[in-house]
Amino acid sequence: MLNLKGVHHIAIICSDYQRSKHFYTEILGLEILQEVFREERNSYKLNLALAGNYIIELFSFPDPPQRPSFPEACGLRHLAFRVDNIQEQVLALEKYGVKTEPIRVDESSNKQFTFFADPDGLPIELYEG
Repeated sequence: MLNLKGVHHIAIICSDYQRSKHFYTEILGLEILQEVFREERNSYKLNLALAGNYIIELFSFPDPPQRPSFPEACGLRHLAFRVDNIQEQVLALEKYGVKTEPIRVDESSNKQFTFFADPDGLPIELYEG
């Protein structure tokens, strides 16, 4: 068995770098740790943090393939963020024009959650608790 210490980061490839950078920093409020343009790949790499902790590596590549299906594609199903008050966060997303699914209750934990999508359709969950 491995001795894992935690999740280091989650890598996301976007189709429109500026649009996704705006979404993750200005709407979700993640902090920019480092931004690098890799000329040889014609690609940006943006390291993002939440509460000072590095969590997302946002990449841009020329013409990345589309997600094969939604939401049950093989691979990363969704990214989830913990929040204190889900209703407040849904209202904040609505101010930016981000549509969320109706709030549901997790049958196993009795906690509220909802989903919305990033600019490329990656499912993102808000989970209260």
